[in-house]
Amino acid sequence: MEKTTNIDLLERELYLKQLQIKSLLYITQSINKNVSADNLFKIYKDTLNWELGIPRMALFFRDNEKWICKSHIEAKDELLNANMNGHIKNYSRISLLEEDKPAYLEDYDIVVPVFHKETPIAVTFIGGLNDNDDIYEKIEFVSTITSIISVAIENKRLFKRQLEQERLKREMELAASMQNLLIPKSLPENDYYKFHGVYKPHLGVGGDYFDFVDVGNGEVSFCVADISGKGIAAALLMSNFQAHVQAIVRRNLPMRKLIKILNKRVLEITKGDKFITFFIGKYNVETRKLQYINAGHTRPILLMDCCKYRLDEGCTILGVFDQLPDIEVGEITVEEDAMLVAYTDGLTDLKNEDGDYFNVDSLEKFIDDNRDMEVEQFNEKLLKYIDKFKGEREYPDDVAVLTCKLY
Repeated sequence: MEKTTNIDLLERELYLKQLQIKSLLYITQSINKNVSADNLFKIYKDTLNWELGIPRMALFFRDNEKWICKSHIEAKDELLNANMNGHIKNYSRISLLEEDKPAYLEDYDIVVPVFHKETPIAVTFIGGLNDNDDIYEKIEFVSTITSIISVAIENKRLFKRQLEQERLKREMELAASMQNLLIPKSLPENDYYKFHGVYKPHLGVGGDYFDFVDVGNGEVSFCVADISGKGIAAALLMSNFQAHVQAIVRRNLPMRKLIKILNKRVLEITKGDKFITFFIGKYNVETRKLQYINAGHTRPILLMDCCKYRLDEGCTILGVFDQLPDIEVGEITVEEDAMLVAYTDGLTDLKNEDGDYFNVDSLEKFIDDNRDMEVEQFNEKLLKYIDKFKGEREYPDDVAVLTCKLY
């Protein structure tokens, strides 16, 4: 009788091993065929339910920092809707659930966690096994297939994220190439003026912009703009805005009319979802008159002899109101050897490792100390200076600087 019992036990163990091997082979083949994550979760459920006869199971999987039940057998809504984020970290190995377990786990006895490089990625709760089951064998096998399927799905997720990152990188590179075509590579210089600009986009592409237009009859226009937002969306809006600026400025309209048309164009493009801060100046080399409008932009700094002027007359930002209220046109007679520095707020938003800002006073001091330099050398030194100032900190925003000298 005992001999028969031992044979029955061996046959049962052999049958269980055969089932395990068959299941593992099927799971491995499915992974190699690159079946979807949903199908892998279904295979997992069917294996535990039909092959191992497990009455109750709930598999939770980490998905964007949240734990979501991806597969289950007879799980109640209370468990399926439970917030597991703060609880799963308590399980570091296969173990019996404690008596003080949460109420939504009252039907479960065993927890099987899976880790990937010390990070938990999946947890299975098992319940309903009785003393006649080969509990050790079954749980060991559950742990094996949970690990195989969970790691396979995690690798799918990581691979998908890698592909998305590579696609985004290619898109960013393309957008950066297109944007580089829009930002002037060189700006004019002659006996009357010399311009030079620098641009450091925060994300490879961005929404800052500067430009120069010779409108004829001894008049030139120049501008600096800052589009709200960052990245590709801001760069696309910037490129559209740049095209409108070029076309409208060449019409040599009165400044008030020009800014009204630009505001209307921005509203048409963005539907009020974005806005633009904008500074535009028009300089006449014969009369030495500088007219300008500052539409909510950081105030350019104009140096003449020992005096500094912050050019702040204008109107509110573009792209918010249908009609711009209270448009003022600033006008100033420029003396010889004047220097003007226009910039976006990414420059004065820079902080060093001590938390100090490179503010407007810091910029004015830098201008005072380096005002005799040519504009190109001035901008190069400014970039080196702010790189050293911020240390290891990242640029928090796009930075654009347009520097000009009016002789």
